[in-house]
Amino acid sequence: MGHKILRYWIFTLLVWSISIAATAGDSSRVRVGMAWQPNEAAYERVIMSIEAAGGEAVILPQMRPAGFEYDNMTLNAQYVDEMGVLKQEYADAVKQNTYRGTNADSLMLGVQAVVFLGGGDISSTLFAVPQPWHGIPDDSPANATRDVSEYLTIIYCLDHDIPVLGLCRGMQMLGVASGAPLIQDLGKYFDEKGIPYHYLHREQRDAEGNRYYTPHDVIVTDRNSLLYSIAQREMIHDVPSWHHQVVGSVEGTPLRVTGITPTDGLNIIEAIERTDKTFALGVQFHPEEAVRKHMDGKEDASRFMPLEEAVAYFKALIQAAECRAAH
Repeated sequence: MGHKILRYWIFTLLVWSISIAATAGDSSRVRVGMAWQPNEAAYERVIMSIEAAGGEAVILPQMRPAGFEYDNMTLNAQYVDEMGVLKQEYADAVKQNTYRGTNADSLMLGVQAVVFLGGGDISSTLFAVPQPWHGIPDDSPANATRDVSEYLTIIYCLDHDIPVLGLCRGMQMLGVASGAPLIQDLGKYFDEKGIPYHYLHREQRDAEGNRYYTPHDVIVTDRNSLLYSIAQREMIHDVPSWHHQVVGSVEGTPLRVTGITPTDGLNIIEAIERTDKTFALGVQFHPEEAVRKHMDGKEDASRFMPLEEAVAYFKALIQAAECRAAH
């Protein structure tokens, strides 16, 4: 327990120092923002990855819609339903107004690229065509406060062509912001098609109720893509995976699919890119988890993609920001 407490306080000090760096800045390195979310510990793996790639990690402030009311850092209760999902009328207002009327320009000042992290489910009311919530109470309930902040932040980035890397949920947010629908639960999706699902994309809960990352391969479907330029191969082996939602289709959007994983007879989308932006890439897997496992010397690190392959995603983001700044 003592080691856990010490680790917590060490990381808290790290978060504080990075927040200070957001003001001070290091002009010699690309400043890579991490989209705001309420779980500070979740930043750790991404901070490690950005630093390993040579960037300066910056925790972005929360972005709030004009006119919405908050209790400290949390949306007032009137905006969410009993499961934490953003109510439809407010989701519609967020989608219509986005960051207009906010101080988004000052919040994003000096940020040259942004990573959108993994985490819980996105409020299905924010989809271009809203869906009912998936109805699984113990599986990643929505956090409407985070959903709103991330939606505004990614729309701002896309509008200003700021390089973006989405990880797992971050890929899903890139999809949602671009008009793509999500499959809200792979288990239900396969059941509806009458196909057994064997949990390739995350492990089932063990006897203690825990879940763990599972490795699988990703096929790169387009050699003329950001994904191929990073992976430099047509098969990416042993990506760390932990998700039950995924982008369902990119039809009618400015996205293209550049990575898939054949799963029990169906192709599950593993990477998407915006065709109209300099660098807007989403991957359904977690290269930052591979970075953490290797850098922390975890016993199971060898099960997952090598360190240099995982860091390459963050190097590519930083290089895109450098190129954009040079022009």
